[in-house]
Amino acid sequence: MKRPNLYLPMAALMLNAGAATVYAQPPVNITFSGDGGPSAINLNLPNTRNGEENLAGNGTFGPFTFRLVRATATSPQPSSTCSDVFFPTIAGAGLFRFQDGSLLKAKVIGGGDCVDMVQGVGHCTLTFQIEGGTGRFEGALGGILTLTETGGFTGWIAGVVGKDEGPQGVQR
Repeated sequence: MKRPNLYLPMAALMLNAGAATVYAQPPVNITFSGDGGPSAINLNLPNTRNGEENLAGNGTFGPFTFRLVRATATSPQPSSTCSDVFFPTIAGAGLFRFQDGSLLKAKVIGGGDCVDMVQGVGHCTLTFQIEGGTGRFEGALGGILTLTETGGFTGWIAGVVGKDEGPQGVQR
């Protein structure tokens, strides 16, 4: 009677588990404060208004500043995430500058401003895709960060390794 070879499937499973550990990224948690308003930079997109936000904060990668320029629709649009009036962000990009001089580039891929007409309060949530960087972020391969104007970024960034650090700034 021939016994099935169990070693090959077990080796494949162990290799998969090891690869998942190497590529697993700890979550990014960043808090900030700052201001925003109209931007002098014109993104030249029809039916949009240009805005700029300048933020500073601290978190997973240390102290930083963040500058965002975006074009937001001038007319409300339907939204599955906003039950009131929603103005989507059509395009935009931001740049994180960290204390050590490293830069991290992010492109807006979703979100916008939700305005509660009853309470007279607006809420902004934006989703960013990581587009690379310099210094510690030169190997940034991708990732998604979500900004909520209540003062935080959450998400993940892939491929971040510094000279004396492992993934996501973990000391080796």
